[in-house]
Amino acid sequence: MYPSIQSKLPEVGTTIFTVMSQLAAASGAVNLGQGFPDFSMSGELTDLVAKAMNDGFNQYTHMNGYPLLRQRLTEKAQRLYKTAIDPESDITITPGGTYAIYTALTAVLQPGDEVIIFEPAYDSYIPNIEVNGAIPVRIPLQFPDYAIPWQEVRARITAKTRVIMINTPHNPTGSVLNKEDMLQLQAITTGTNIIVLSDEVYEHLIFDGIEHQSVLRYPELLKRSFVCFSFGKTYHCTGWKLGYCIAPEPLMREFRKVHQFNCFSCDTPKQVALAAYLLNEEAYLSLGTQIQQKRDFFRTLMQDTPFRCIPSHGSYFECYSYGHFSQEADKEIAIRLTKEYGIATIPVSAFYKDNTDHKVLRFCFAKKEETLAKAVAQLKHL
Repeated sequence: MYPSIQSKLPEVGTTIFTVMSQLAAASGAVNLGQGFPDFSMSGELTDLVAKAMNDGFNQYTHMNGYPLLRQRLTEKAQRLYKTAIDPESDITITPGGTYAIYTALTAVLQPGDEVIIFEPAYDSYIPNIEVNGAIPVRIPLQFPDYAIPWQEVRARITAKTRVIMINTPHNPTGSVLNKEDMLQLQAITTGTNIIVLSDEVYEHLIFDGIEHQSVLRYPELLKRSFVCFSFGKTYHCTGWKLGYCIAPEPLMREFRKVHQFNCFSCDTPKQVALAAYLLNEEAYLSLGTQIQQKRDFFRTLMQDTPFRCIPSHGSYFECYSYGHFSQEADKEIAIRLTKEYGIATIPVSAFYKDNTDHKVLRFCFAKKEETLAKAVAQLKHL
């Protein structure tokens, strides 16, 4: 007999990403569900990793991250956002952006605290909150533009509100926050004890000439914020699982208390390589244009299908509605498209705790053009 366990996440099962990816593999379908590129990352960057290994950078580096990498990231923040970040006290390298989010929440949440999140939401948010004994306060983004209803945010704040989580560019919808959104958030939190957690892993994957509204642009917001980033999304190496968190010293001090007993330190040779590669500013400054070309190519293909586009302005994803031609549940049509039409997507209801179904599917367009063309070809017959 096995020992009994009282689950901290009793409602959590296998994620929809795993389910759809397994179904895609079993069906031989093209996987436009999970958010990872199928094209090669920079050969220059992989060569720099090999060089770092050959140069002997194969042991632990500093718990907070390779010092030169932290320095280069603070220089980048200064160039892009005119923000002074202390590389010693304000930045920690992490094994991925999701880890950074979890660690930030774990550092500050106490049982009974409330965390405002906006749905549809990246699927780690609610489990991260609940495993810490806190309570997710779910506010739906306004459909179909997926805008934040700020009046409702004000109405839902209580004495127990500890954190407000934002995500821009947004996964799964590709919506982005504008300057007015950030000023609203600043006004709501000023003079309170509320912490902001900003998920900015798609920082450079932003389109249509829109300027990314990082919390790092807003000094008053940054004083109360954890800001989380991903190298994997920026450099097409999601399997590296490397990211970082920026926060003011009092918040980062608590973050590092959790970090040191969980991960302690991250992959050294990749950090050394990234420190060198960050000197190539064009590699990240040109990213939005490169990925927008893929979005635009995918949009053109999708015009020959019955789906209707809900425009994305960032991330790897674009959502498409189908309620005008079918009333199938989004999970059911996603399964049917995988089995019968050879294309795997993600039903957007999976990003709502109560499975709100607006008849919308999420497609990942961060793929080779031939992959996208092959995937969409069968949808023309739908």
